[in-house]
Amino acid sequence: MTGDASAVPAPHPHQRLRDVRMVPVAVTAWTVALLVSFLPAVSWPLLGAAVLLGAILLPVRRRMAASPVGLYRAAARAVPLLIVCAGVAGGIGGSIALTTVARDEAAGWAGHAVTAEVSVRSLPSVGADGRLWADADTIRIGPGDRLRDLGVPVRIGIPVDARSATLGPGTVLRLTAQTKGTDAGERAALVLFAAGSVEHLSRGGPVETLAGDVRAAFIARTQRLPEPGSELLPGLAVGDVRAVSPELDAAMKASGLSHLTAVSGSNLALVAAAGFGIVTLLGGGRFLRIAVAALALAGFVVLVTPQPSVIRAAAMAGVAMFALLLGRPRAGLSVLLLAVTVLLLADPRLAAAPGFALSAAATAGLIVLAPPLARGLGRWLPRPLALAIAVPLSAQLACGPIIALFAAQQSVVAVLANLLAEPASPIATVLGLLACLAMPVPPVADLFAAAAWLPSAWIAQTAVMTAALPAATVAAPAGIGTALVVAALSAGLYALIVPHRPLRPLVRMLVAGLLAVTVGATGGWAVLQGPVALAQRPADWSIAMCDIGQGDAILVRSAGHVMLIDTGPDHEPLRRCLGDLGIDRLDVLLLTHFDHDHAGAADELAGRADVVLHGPPGTPKHEQLLRRLQQRGARLVTAAAGMTGRLGDADWRVLWPRRDEKVFPPGNDVGVIVEVSGGGVPRSLFLADLSAASQGMLRRIARPHDETIVKVAHHGSADQDPQLYAVLNPALALISVGEGNDYGHPRASTLDMLRALGVPILRTDQRGTILVSQGEDGLRVWAERPTPPATPDPNPSGRPTTTARAP
Repeated sequence: MTGDASAVPAPHPHQRLRDVRMVPVAVTAWTVALLVSFLPAVSWPLLGAAVLLGAILLPVRRRMAASPVGLYRAAARAVPLLIVCAGVAGGIGGSIALTTVARDEAAGWAGHAVTAEVSVRSLPSVGADGRLWADADTIRIGPGDRLRDLGVPVRIGIPVDARSATLGPGTVLRLTAQTKGTDAGERAALVLFAAGSVEHLSRGGPVETLAGDVRAAFIARTQRLPEPGSELLPGLAVGDVRAVSPELDAAMKASGLSHLTAVSGSNLALVAAAGFGIVTLLGGGRFLRIAVAALALAGFVVLVTPQPSVIRAAAMAGVAMFALLLGRPRAGLSVLLLAVTVLLLADPRLAAAPGFALSAAATAGLIVLAPPLARGLGRWLPRPLALAIAVPLSAQLACGPIIALFAAQQSVVAVLANLLAEPASPIATVLGLLACLAMPVPPVADLFAAAAWLPSAWIAQTAVMTAALPAATVAAPAGIGTALVVAALSAGLYALIVPHRPLRPLVRMLVAGLLAVTVGATGGWAVLQGPVALAQRPADWSIAMCDIGQGDAILVRSAGHVMLIDTGPDHEPLRRCLGDLGIDRLDVLLLTHFDHDHAGAADELAGRADVVLHGPPGTPKHEQLLRRLQQRGARLVTAAAGMTGRLGDADWRVLWPRRDEKVFPPGNDVGVIVEVSGGGVPRSLFLADLSAASQGMLRRIARPHDETIVKVAHHGSADQDPQLYAVLNPALALISVGEGNDYGHPRASTLDMLRALGVPILRTDQRGTILVSQGEDGLRVWAERPTPPATPDPNPSGRPTTTARAP
């Protein structure tokens, strides 16, 4: 039996009018905040223009209101809204203008070594470089011991140490760091890379210290529980995502459940509602209910730290409670828009934060889109099921275009995954919070933590299973074009579900045409990127350099046997490359060293590699990775110079590092260097991330020479030994590098050195995935993308190298 479409009431027309009055104000706030974030120089002129406009509009409104002409009197009613918008614009301009001097002074330190005292204001997370990264505000900063008072927001990267477990908001650190400037629009004025140890000066006040102790104790409890539920639980309960493995993180993103990795706005609403409800059950009055709810909300914000979604939700809840205290009826959209406006006035740079935009969009979708979607679905489905589907669907429709601006994949299973996982999120949050409150009684805390693990494990398993479904994600280039396509598809789906008046024939034809063009263009692009591109790839490739961003992932194939040299940093690009090339299992996985850009996606290959050949692990985390691979059936072999083996009909030989290397510590300089030749594989040398010093030792000790292909060391960094490349005399140089990377790779000096030697150069940032095969007339090369017009001829030497490319 299906539900009645009228079961979900439509909002009253007057309510709609009240809701939309804040729309121009919020749109003005967001637009101006984006403008002044990226162009801070306009903040002072904008403030002056807003004040001038307000001064002009006030007397004009009085004259218009007193006019006998009805049109003027009607127009006068719109003037207050214009004045409010001008005031908001001026306030945001002034907010940015007041910070410009300090930020400009801080920017002057970019590229220098400084000593800084900073106050941490977010929970740390593990970055791609293995450091802990957190947001902070400087207290004092300067060269050496010449520190001066200066307060600006910064991003800090510090090494992991024994005190990292209690690192959180309020902690005061003193560090010596190398600085780097930030791009326009970023909230941080500087990025600080800590050099050496970091001194912990203070853990903050008693509230911050207590919150840090509670978080650390809860996280320690969760670590005793089974994975993957234990990985998610700290994020769901206290906002700490450090335990989430790259494999689970990739599954959460692919399934559209990444918003459940950490505390979200819905968790705060739940906590505030719980405090409000408990006082109501006890017979407390309205003022006491709101006071307790506000206290619970504030305590939870301190515990989980103010992330963008938490800030938005806390502001929205605060505005809603204030309206309730005044006895005003609640208008969901107005409350959201007012909260967004207030937050942008306080911190205009939130406008450029994707997390803040997604949080606000998801909430707006629930308020605006969910009720009509539920009524539409109610024509065919029972009312509870229609409402259950409408909630995740509305959030997905609202967030999809924003996600497409930044992400290179769109989740197809997001609605299904959210439908299954969302009910477990509040249960995990509440039980986790009860475990935190019960910390003084360890057995009770253990009981609540174990109970919270169950819904957390359900969410994690839902993510893993839905992400593994066929066509769970659709790859698409991030940007405005994809966002417009997703927006058109979302609008079309909404129009199909929601009951509406019959469209006029012309409008119907336009809508149908738009949808047809969108679907056709999307389908055509998918065909070109899928079957057509696959048909264009040479089937006899022997070397494939995957386009995985800033990192290495290189396949070598002979007689159907495959070696993968490194994995790159992220699961999805590696998974896509292996899938496109039809690689399901590896004979050898070679991990040259354990930096994130070379081994970050290694968990993706658990159970799919027969042998793992690896360099020396430098930390317990590296050893844990090797154990995970071993537990899934891989045989571990520590590589050392002189080791040889067979790959199909090809031979491989390890040239570096020396056994029990003592000169260089684990890392770039002891990366495994392997040479492969024969069996259809051109004689090739893969130089991992060796520096010039270790390259020189390799040249003198192993004496490699006359290679056909060389994988250039360290993504083309400037730290190269030209003599090594001269004796190698390669016919082709391959550089695996991420487009627009922050390191400036490949460096001009390295490219000039290779060109001076007459070596053709192919780069993944320009050409995408690159395939090489050995032909009778020399090397044959296929590249995913054509050579950029401004790029020099990749083969200036005239050597026998033929190239092809994807359409």
